[in-house]
Amino acid sequence: MLSDNARGALLMMAGMASFTLSDAIMKLLASELPLFQTLLWRGLAVSLVLGLLVWRRGVFRIAIARGDRWLVALRTLADTAATWFFLQALYHTPIANLTAIMQALPLTVTLGGALFLGERVGWQRMTAIGVGFLGVLLIARPEAGGFDIYAVYALICIGLVTARDLLTRRMSRSVPSLMVALANAAAVMVFGLAGSVTEVFVTPAPYAAMLLAGTSLFIVGGYVLTVSAVRTGELGFVTPFRYTGLIWALVLGFVLFAEWPDTLTQLGAALVVGTGLFTFYRERVTVRRGRAPIPR
Repeated sequence: MLSDNARGALLMMAGMASFTLSDAIMKLLASELPLFQTLLWRGLAVSLVLGLLVWRRGVFRIAIARGDRWLVALRTLADTAATWFFLQALYHTPIANLTAIMQALPLTVTLGGALFLGERVGWQRMTAIGVGFLGVLLIARPEAGGFDIYAVYALICIGLVTARDLLTRRMSRSVPSLMVALANAAAVMVFGLAGSVTEVFVTPAPYAAMLLAGTSLFIVGGYVLTVSAVRTGELGFVTPFRYTGLIWALVLGFVLFAEWPDTLTQLGAALVVGTGLFTFYRERVTVRRGRAPIPR
């Protein structure tokens, strides 16, 4: 019989596969539908599914404090903006490169926690963060001709998602995760509706409708699976398995888009992932030391 940590790890790997499949399908949709209409249709589908889950679990009846409502609103704005920048980068950047850049998020969140939330970060983790950022530079390569606007969009997305995660940390534990996810899905839908008035309406063909259904299904599945993962196993054990999303991005990029990162990009990805894993390790060491009994 599998342990809770083993089940949590499997759930996390399945969740990252779902998220990466959703991204790959969105990249395929770029040639089928305008961006804002894609966001509208996907946001509508995801909102309906999450709304049903929220209703069935009675989450609508849970009162949310005023301060938490502001945090949810700000988090939703940050995540909606991050979605636009991410998709702009996704449509014009190899999926493995973009996924590798996004693996820097644990590092930026750790740094943000130290700068804005007063969390203690030792010199070893700060050094790891610096090395991880070097890996991001190797992937994006800001030399002449190698750093276009879409690389900038990817970095802006990292900043917005970091802000989103820091806002999430400030929320009370009483705020239901499903409600937060529903607020975000609804905001993306409204954003897509507002932006679609600037586009020529395109009726989704059967192939596009199938892709929309697939990306909606996988993004909801990714959310449910990753939440289940952190609730099943220890957070410090299951979180590093988020990096398996990079493996899926490499495979899907090669199979679907004939993309394969060059040597420098692979080296940068290895630095980002390696320093992220080291950061998780140091965090676990710090937690264990904090729980150790004080000698008398």
